[in-house]
Amino acid sequence: MSSNVYFKATGPHAENGEISAFARHLLEVVIEKENVPLERDIPLKVHFGERGNDTYIKPLCYDGIMDFLAERGISSSFMETSVLYGGPRAKRESHIELAHAHGFTRLPVVIADGEAGESFAEIKIDKKHFRSCKIGAEFAKYKQLIVLSHFKGHRIAGFGGAVKQLSMGCAAKGGKLAMHMGIKPYILNFLCKKCGLCKTGCGQNAITIGPKSFIDRDKCVGCGACFALCPHHAVTIFSFDSICRALLRRGDFLERLAEHAYAAQLGKRNIYVTFAMNITKNCDCIGHKMTPAIDDLGVFASTDPVAIDQACCDMAKEKGYAVKGLRQLEYGEEIGLGSMQYKLVITD
Repeated sequence: MSSNVYFKATGPHAENGEISAFARHLLEVVIEKENVPLERDIPLKVHFGERGNDTYIKPLCYDGIMDFLAERGISSSFMETSVLYGGPRAKRESHIELAHAHGFTRLPVVIADGEAGESFAEIKIDKKHFRSCKIGAEFAKYKQLIVLSHFKGHRIAGFGGAVKQLSMGCAAKGGKLAMHMGIKPYILNFLCKKCGLCKTGCGQNAITIGPKSFIDRDKCVGCGACFALCPHHAVTIFSFDSICRALLRRGDFLERLAEHAYAAQLGKRNIYVTFAMNITKNCDCIGHKMTPAIDDLGVFASTDPVAIDQACCDMAKEKGYAVKGLRQLEYGEEIGLGSMQYKLVITD
């Protein structure tokens, strides 16, 4: 069964106000054509962009959507999760500071997985790779999200769009660990200063601090909070085994990505709006300026995350940029996340 994907083209140098108007128009079209009921509180799943990056989608592009919600008395927020790799987006306070610095000030900023990634909901899915997935706890509180994605390339996933925004974007730190490497953190004792911050942040009482500090593998749930909290880089997730898993088992990674996306949308009536502009070969987590690979395409909207990603990939290929990583969509279709078959509806 095919899904409808609604599209409005933008010029190569569209202004933020024009993009905002297009996004609102497509949101209204999806709600009307797909008969989508709206909840009274709908978070916006966004990406704030890494420090130094300037090709992330600017918050002014979301003004039309926020106006639409406000006019209907619908509460909202900007919602995101913490990252694995350190930097300002690894902890809540500095993540919020970065969001504000990048202009995300109109709505409250909510980091869905807590101070350092320790707050999660275990969503049961019973799929090939995971029986359950760790999703940021705040996301689990809502029946509906508006998922605002930036279509672009990605070094490991091949490309990032709605599926990746759902999976890596909604996963708590432990979910990200499970997708990338399927491992748990451990302590490098030669770097450990016995400060106890990792132990304080562990909700499972899995950490012992002493002459030889260690993490109890049986108690650890792999949430990654200790990794984020340690100021001395003594808690690590990197090993020869974990790096090999991340780089060599790419097909598995794309399937694990799709399973977390399935968990993040389970039981929700989401709307997906994707901005196919500033289409760089790498993701918004890269902390420096990048040059787009092709001209802007436009704005897409759908109720199907797989279909909207497939439409973006197809149009990008037509324009000369063929992305990799389509296994995330193939497997997503296999597990019921969405359909790769779509009808592109070009709106006025």
